Amino acid sequence: MLNKTYPYYLANEAVAANTDLEVTDKFSGEVATRVAMADAAAIDQAIGHAVAAMPAMRAFPPFKRQAVLEHCVKRFRERYDELALALCIEAGKPINDSRGEVTRLIDTFKVAAEESVRIDGEIINLEIAPRAKGYHGYVKRVPIGPCSFISPFNFPLNLTAHKVAPAIAAGVPFVLKPASRTPVGALIMGEILAETDLPKGAFSILPAHRDGADLFTTDERFKLLSFTGSPAVGWDLKKKAGKKKVILELGGNAAAIIDGDQGGKLDYVVDRLAFGAFYQSGQSCIGVQRILVHASLYDALREKLIAKTKSLIMGDPKDEKTFVGPMISESESKRLAGWMDSAVQAGAKIVAGGKVEGAMFEATLLEGVKRDSDLYRKEAFGPVAILERFDDFGAALATVNDSDFGLQAGIFTDSLANAHRAWDELDVGGVVINDVPSFRVDNMPYGGVKDSGLGREGVRYAIEDMTELRLMVMRETW
Repeated sequence: MLNKTYPYYLANEAVAANTDLEVTDKFSGEVATRVAMADAAAIDQAIGHAVAAMPAMRAFPPFKRQAVLEHCVKRFRERYDELALALCIEAGKPINDSRGEVTRLIDTFKVAAEESVRIDGEIINLEIAPRAKGYHGYVKRVPIGPCSFISPFNFPLNLTAHKVAPAIAAGVPFVLKPASRTPVGALIMGEILAETDLPKGAFSILPAHRDGADLFTTDERFKLLSFTGSPAVGWDLKKKAGKKKVILELGGNAAAIIDGDQGGKLDYVVDRLAFGAFYQSGQSCIGVQRILVHASLYDALREKLIAKTKSLIMGDPKDEKTFVGPMISESESKRLAGWMDSAVQAGAKIVAGGKVEGAMFEATLLEGVKRDSDLYRKEAFGPVAILERFDDFGAALATVNDSDFGLQAGIFTDSLANAHRAWDELDVGGVVINDVPSFRVDNMPYGGVKDSGLGREGVRYAIEDMTELRLMVMRETW
């Protein structure tokens, strides 16, 4: 069970300003808890506190930043079951997936603790010409300044961690807006951060409605905006962000290619495809949406994948046996059902699943989906995957690239040449060989190209974005 109410965190302190935000149990639809909602005045105060905290954060030494992160790891472990259940309730994420996300939360803070004490610089040899004789260059990384973070509903623990943990490691104060549908995990994180000796103003965690949170984007006191969410919202925020640096982790319609040499490994491939397409109801920007199968294997893989898809249990996410829980809302389910119906009317065939009731959307597999349909071109962000066949590996790569998105792609192949060809030719941020594009480890550079975003997460890479290079030139004699 969740607490009856949760405060927000303003300049490191809990503030029970109101109980205006209702957070529902996404399976039952009932109100599970109420959360304090920040208004524009509170957001403005938080930004002011973040600006005031900069000198103290610059002076907050790496070993103390590491201690804060290690404290978080310890407390997350102690509150593991609480965090998992909160995630299961507020996001509708099956309990086994929820536990996995808490584990990744812990991993991300562990990596950040390690990185916090190795933010290094370099020495540059400036003596490239006679006029520079006796000059030496030194470069270090310094905190960029107050940062604005906006996190999404689908991974409300781990994707928030990918902003918060690097910020602490880098020594930057931040103001975080968690998704209003799933704010509880971030507020528990705030409760734990409030136990540490971070300088006052180092963090604020403020749930707020999107239409009242313009300051997160437009306020010039922020030096960086990091947003994870939908492409339409992300690119619009970039237009409004002004001079600040902008990091966007947006959507995708990720593809997996199954090469013709995988005939002896179809059971493994099918298990991974089903996981990648349908885990947490397909609400992942690197979920498997398009499955391209070599013609020689198509019929065999199709049969196995249909059987696997039909075997997945849909129901209450708190049930240990459930694999597919509710989508985040009935409106999202209706949106995806509309795309599916349009594809079918245009000639596609549902070969598994297809039933929709409220926010519950059955794991669904289609074939014959036209490439100009919304279901193919856009981000499904739900438990739907599309099967298609190919004859030529190069043509399959071209099909993957025929997308407005470019986040990650998965290639199942025993050919080293084809693996390298995919790495060379695919216009994506990451190529995963012999697994689904949904694979992610929390220290790897993660992000996309085209409409999938700008910049990279993965703790060290986020730290680089949250710091600036500062040069010192020293003349040896004068």
